[in-house]
Amino acid sequence: MNILIQLFISFLKIGAFSFGGGYAMLPLIRKELMDIHNWVNPGDFIDILAISQMTPGPIAINSATFLGYRVAGIMGSVVASIAVVIPSIIVVLTILHFINKFNETDYIKWAFEGIKPVVIGLITSAAVLVAKDVLIDIKSIIIMAMIFYLVTFKKMHPILAIIVAGISGVIVF
Repeated sequence: MNILIQLFISFLKIGAFSFGGGYAMLPLIRKELMDIHNWVNPGDFIDILAISQMTPGPIAINSATFLGYRVAGIMGSVVASIAVVIPSIIVVLTILHFINKFNETDYIKWAFEGIKPVVIGLITSAAVLVAKDVLIDIKSIIIMAMIFYLVTFKKMHPILAIIVAGISGVIVF
């Protein structure tokens, strides 16, 4: 099968079955691109995630763009980016059509309440998967713990945390 078609199908599945934003997509992206197709290795995956987080825009689109480029060049970027947003566009247009009619029904409220734990589970899974590949030695664990502490308890701005983590990595490694 053509690589662009495989890329399209992979990112269409990722977009269709991911709830909760880009971080919740990471386990699916990893499974499709690393485990099923073996298009990227763990180091490349982590690098692309870092770039996706630092560039403006949603992490889902950024990672699809970068991973698509890694797999199939510029056309891969275009195909992956379009494929990952198609399910969201369809869902939003469908919801828009029915929003006024079903907005207050209990079934809709219950569905969203049921999706919340799934989103938390997917985000936690993404964190664990990334941590397994990134936390390779005591130095990386110390940097992670330091940034976690600064962001969580000292309320450091995430952009500043990324800069501090980058500078720490350059110094330590």
